[in-house]
Amino acid sequence: MTRKQKIIQSAINNKIIDNNLTAIGIMDLDRLKLTVNDVYSAFPENFTHTFAVKANALVSVLASLRKYGMGVEVASPGELKISLAAGYSAQDIIFDSPAKTINDLRTCIKNDISLNIDNLQELARIDELMIEFPHTQSIIGFRVNPQIGSGDICSTSTATATSKFGYPLADNNNKQKLVQLYTQRPWLKSIHTHTGSQGCALELMAEGVKVITDLAEEINVTIGKQQIVRLDIGGGLPVNFASEEISPSFKTYADILETQVPILFSGKYQVKTEFGRAIVAKNGMIITRVEYTKSSGNRHIAITHAGAQILTRTAFLPKSWPLRITGFLPTGEQRTDSLSQVVATDVAGPCCFAGDLICNNQLLPKLEPDDYVMVHDTGGYYFSNHFDYNSLPRIGVFAVSGEDDNLKIHNIRKADSLADVLNKM
Repeated sequence: MTRKQKIIQSAINNKIIDNNLTAIGIMDLDRLKLTVNDVYSAFPENFTHTFAVKANALVSVLASLRKYGMGVEVASPGELKISLAAGYSAQDIIFDSPAKTINDLRTCIKNDISLNIDNLQELARIDELMIEFPHTQSIIGFRVNPQIGSGDICSTSTATATSKFGYPLADNNNKQKLVQLYTQRPWLKSIHTHTGSQGCALELMAEGVKVITDLAEEINVTIGKQQIVRLDIGGGLPVNFASEEISPSFKTYADILETQVPILFSGKYQVKTEFGRAIVAKNGMIITRVEYTKSSGNRHIAITHAGAQILTRTAFLPKSWPLRITGFLPTGEQRTDSLSQVVATDVAGPCCFAGDLICNNQLLPKLEPDDYVMVHDTGGYYFSNHFDYNSLPRIGVFAVSGEDDNLKIHNIRKADSLADVLNKM
């Protein structure tokens, strides 16, 4: 029996999921630690690693990542607040957002939180704040858009010619202007790029990193000393949602970077990564109960309690964000083709629109009422996000740790069932 099968059996046997709490998210903290170890083993010591908080903004998960040795990259005041609640200190945080207010900038610079500048108007604000806080320890740099093109998913490609993110390097005379801006500001000590994540080839991501590395070298030569000391290579790895295989691996990405941008591995620069989805996705799962089944147009339909309110990306963009489904009997035994007839199935959620589907026309062992469905690889951007907060019942989130034969499951985000809500009225 696999670890995942034991987790779902434990959740059922301990009545963590039942006819009252009908959808839960689970993070496997032991597997999360192994993933972080894989990151650190793939790169040399001059690399430091931050976690993109937007991928999983649960305090307990962030606190675990802090314990495992990761910093955080935050993209909003809310994410900053959550990270501080998880125990992160200023030197372990970097603030990225294309819409920082003057108060956001002041908070960062006053409190020595590092940040990346998105545009020239933001730079003008920071110029004023640097007069106000001349001794700040914030490491500040520009986010550069290398404008090298898109991956397979446009919405996760951030280095296109018209991307909303960063300073467009290839437009007009922008490269020369940026060199001049750094020359005039000795407190600009970093440079940042983010080519994309899901749907982006590793070679494309490495190309973006090479652009800013070459630019950093040019700036430092122009200044006559190494003013830029940090290269912030944002962007996460794509995740394989088709199987249990972890592909690509962090080591694969490191090898491609070393081939295309060898100076990163020389120790000359501090290099900061900002992995998100690749850290958490495969260490989380959603489990939901099948409430009803029916047939329509010769299609078997299983209605569950997890849909667009939790699996938002998949419901609205199913071709870009397909997910794997595994069915389980009420006892926790996996439904297989030896136990059940395999039929074309729609696994549906509880929301009142036609596109509220976890999967569409997928061949699955026939699901029945009171079965359970496991949705794999959902540890990032699914149950950890805010979208399900207005749903009833709201999904509960649990953490699991321990050896396979001695699993410990504990609640890290409470959810009220509909009955609980009505009883409070």
